Amino acid sequence: METYSRRWFLGAGATALVSAAGLTACGSGGPGGSDGTLTAFVYGDDAAKVQAKAVSRFNSSAAARETKGSLRLEKVPGAEYPAKLRTAMGSPNAPDVFFNWGGGSIKAYQEAGQILDLTGTLAGDPVLKNGFLPSVLAAGALGGRAYGIPMRGMQPVILFYDKTLFAEHGLKPPATWDHLLDNNAKLKKAGITPFALGGADIWPELMWLEYLVDRIGGPKVFDRVKNGDPSGWGDPAVLKAARTVRELVDDGAFGKGFSSVAYTNGGAPAALAKGKAAMHLMGSWEYSTQLGTFPDFARERLGWCPFPAFDGGAGDIRNVVGNPTNYWSVNTRTRNKDTALAFLRTCASDTYARELIANGDVPATAGADKLLDASPSPEFARFQYRMVREAPAFTLSWDQAVDPDAATPMLTEVNKLFVGKSSPEEFVAALKKLK
Repeated sequence: METYSRRWFLGAGATALVSAAGLTACGSGGPGGSDGTLTAFVYGDDAAKVQAKAVSRFNSSAAARETKGSLRLEKVPGAEYPAKLRTAMGSPNAPDVFFNWGGGSIKAYQEAGQILDLTGTLAGDPVLKNGFLPSVLAAGALGGRAYGIPMRGMQPVILFYDKTLFAEHGLKPPATWDHLLDNNAKLKKAGITPFALGGADIWPELMWLEYLVDRIGGPKVFDRVKNGDPSGWGDPAVLKAARTVRELVDDGAFGKGFSSVAYTNGGAPAALAKGKAAMHLMGSWEYSTQLGTFPDFARERLGWCPFPAFDGGAGDIRNVVGNPTNYWSVNTRTRNKDTALAFLRTCASDTYARELIANGDVPATAGADKLLDASPSPEFARFQYRMVREAPAFTLSWDQAVDPDAATPMLTEVNKLFVGKSSPEEFVAALKKLK
């Protein structure tokens, strides 16, 4: 459930600096300490055990000896991570390598010249250039420049559905928007809410707008916003997406009480598993959520498919939105860039990919498909991997891609749209004012 920690970061980003002064940054005495040991900051959740093994393996490798360096992993507790990283990056004890979410989470460091541009390195290093899925590498970039190397599993947003309900009512997974609306009408006639939605958390609502903007206008619409042009919110595709959301809400696609249902307390997943809702648009972690809480439903009834094409839209049905992965980035002040880059290369290895798979993740490495039979859920893992591998574009979740200070007000406007407190036109006008 790494998504919760990521969402916490987004919500706390604007206030993290208030408490940052009270934190003491720990490091190696500055990037690339005098003893040749580099410090790597990682988000200190359970998944960090994979990175801990990678650091240990690297330190005993020929690459470490050749570059005359080693790494020390510092696991930073999740609630402290954003503030501690910001504090450390402004101090002599900055990490040489650090975990991040790409997009808006690194924009301030990029603008301050604190994060290494890896574009040239990728172009000249076949291991890095060919080692990862191109759509995932591109999703973590800023202004077309690469600043991170994928280091955890992928989390695309997927349309999940109840195979049993669909069979009972003669339905098929929707491939087009008209098909989706036709399914909705049949489900409502049968007394079934078409879609579960955890509106109390707000970020599940955002997924609808992300996909609709992509399917209507293509990925370039949000790329403008991501790259610092807030006028991109004025693209006709954004207004069309907002109007489509209001049509869905007004038509009862999410039921009447979606704004009081939460994902984080299990309300939305339970609605799907208990047959109260037929579909659920959610990140790929929905599979493990269902498997852990409703294992019989997950194994026997849970289906999955891409978000449908929008009739007349410019977006490719193969395009994906969501959380591409997490990234390792390198501090420009490191005293041993060769060691840092040699460590990043290990993330492209089959050994590292196997450890991610054993942890339930689907790696972003180019050759991971041949390893997925070892996944706890091979069929779903293969679908997810193929979906991302074949995606012409992978749009980073908006609240992760924009400046952290804009994420919370943006989510507020999304919620106002869904609950009817603002019109689609007012929604667009409010977003255009975000910086």
